[in-house]
Amino acid sequence: MKYIIVLGDGMADYPVPQLGNKTPLQVANKPNMDKLAAKGCCGLLKTVPDNITPGSGPAILSVMGYDPRIYYTGRGPLEAAARNIELNQNDVAYRCNIITEKDGKIVDYSAGHITNSESSKLIESVKQNFEQKGNIEFFEGLDYRHFLVLRNYMYPEIVECTPPHNAIGVEISQVLPKNSSEQTKNTADMLSKMILDSNKILENHPVNVARKEAGKNVGNMIWPWGGGRKPSMPLFLERYGVEGAVITAVDLVKGIGVYTGMKIVEVEGATGLYNTNYEGKAQAALDALKECDFVFVHVEAPDEAGHGKDYELKVKTIEDLDKRLLGNILDGLNEECTVAVLPDHPTPITVGTHTSDPVPFAIYSPDTKADEVTKFDEDSAKSGGFGLIEGEAFMNLVFRGTKQ
Repeated sequence: MKYIIVLGDGMADYPVPQLGNKTPLQVANKPNMDKLAAKGCCGLLKTVPDNITPGSGPAILSVMGYDPRIYYTGRGPLEAAARNIELNQNDVAYRCNIITEKDGKIVDYSAGHITNSESSKLIESVKQNFEQKGNIEFFEGLDYRHFLVLRNYMYPEIVECTPPHNAIGVEISQVLPKNSSEQTKNTADMLSKMILDSNKILENHPVNVARKEAGKNVGNMIWPWGGGRKPSMPLFLERYGVEGAVITAVDLVKGIGVYTGMKIVEVEGATGLYNTNYEGKAQAALDALKECDFVFVHVEAPDEAGHGKDYELKVKTIEDLDKRLLGNILDGLNEECTVAVLPDHPTPITVGTHTSDPVPFAIYSPDTKADEVTKFDEDSAKSGGFGLIEGEAFMNLVFRGTKQ
C-alpha cells in the first residue's frame, strides 16, 4: 500500500459575507476533494493543542503525528534546517522577515512578496551592519523569509517575538520583542534596537527607491520571530515503518522533513504562492511514490490568500489545488493508495491570521467504508464517520494501525 497526504495550508475558513456567508471551501469548485470525501471517510482534526499559538509549525507536526508540545521548539530552527544552517544546542534561530513599515505601523509582513534578487540585497546590507562574529549571524532565505541566529545563547528562556502577519496595522512600539525576565532583557532590547535601526539602513536602499518608484511596498525593516533551539525528533521511518518524502516550496515544511529523515523533493517553479507549479508537484508526487511508500504534498497558496484577506484568490487557490494538483495525482495513480486531504489550520479571510479551530479532513483507501459525507468542507466534515480527533490519531487512521 502507498500513502499520500495533500495539505492545503490555511485552507479552512469561517463564513465570508462576500461569499454569501459560505466558506471558500464551500464555494470552490473542487470535484476531486468532494470525490475523496464521498468515497472515503471524513472528520475534524484538532491540530493545534490548547495553549500553543496557532501556526503551520505545530499544526503540520501534529498532522504528521509529532506532538508539538514535545517537538516544536520554534519556527526558526525548522526553517534553518531547510537552508542547511548549522545550529548547535545553545544557538537560537529566528525567522527574519523583510517587512514594510509605514507611519510607525506594520503594513505588510512580506514587503509586497519581494523577489529573491531584491531581498538578497537588502539582507546583505543588514548583515554588514549588524553581524557580530561568534554572536549574531544573518542568513539569506527565500523571498522575504530570512534568518537571524544568536550563537551561544545560554539563557533557558527565549525572547518572545510577535509574528508580523499577526500584527498588520499595529503600532510597532506595541509589538517589539518582549523580555519575560531580567535574564532576557538585554536580548530583547538588542533585537528591538536592530528592528528600529534596520529602518534607517533599508528605507533609502536602491532596491527600495526602485520599488517606491514602481508603486510597490518597500522592504524597509527586518522582523525576527519564531525563535527556538534545534529540536530532536524520532525519524519518520522509525515511527511508522515506511520511507517518506516531502514536497513543498516552504522551508518550514522542508525543515520538518529534514529533522524526521524524510526525502526532500524539489520542484522547479514551486513558489509558495498562487502561481506555484501545481502540475509539477503532482508529477513529483507520483514519481516519489515509485521510491517511497509515503508522500506529503504541501501547498502554501491558500494561506497566503487568507493572510491577504483576498477571498476571491483563496477560492482560486483551492480550485487550482483540486484540479491541477490533486486531480493529476488521482489520475496518475496506478496502484493501491490511501489518499488524504486536509488543511493544517484555518486562516480565515475575516481574521487574516491563523486560528486553532479543528480542520476538516478526508481519507480514502481501497478498504475504506464510506460515511454519508459527500462534500469536503468545514460543515460537512462535522458529520463524518471519524468524528473529532486530535493530533497523532490522524496518522494512525492514515496508516490503519501500522504504527509501531
